[in-house]
Amino acid sequence: MRKNGYIYIITNKNNTVLYTGVTSNLTKRIYEHKNHLVDGFSKKYNLEKLVYYEIFEDINLAIQREKQIKAGSRKKKEELIKSINEEWNDLANELF
Repeated sequence: MRKNGYIYIITNKNNTVLYTGVTSNLTKRIYEHKNHLVDGFSKKYNLEKLVYYEIFEDINLAIQREKQIKAGSRKKKEELIKSINEEWNDLANELF
């Protein structure tokens, strides 16, 4: 049985820190980030604005894509975000 996967990029209100993650439940994961329910990098840096995401039919493809994005520079991540979200709006509104 295949499990859907998502990769996402979140940032803080000033867009100064980027975090790339992977999950099988994007809505739940973004809720956790926004409400600081999980200790770690995103909680420490107040990352709660979803600025980019991709959907995959297979979680393994999402994991591969996450590694590819994480290996890239900040500039490449910024270009990726701007390709679908020029204003860096919070895309979580599309999910909730």
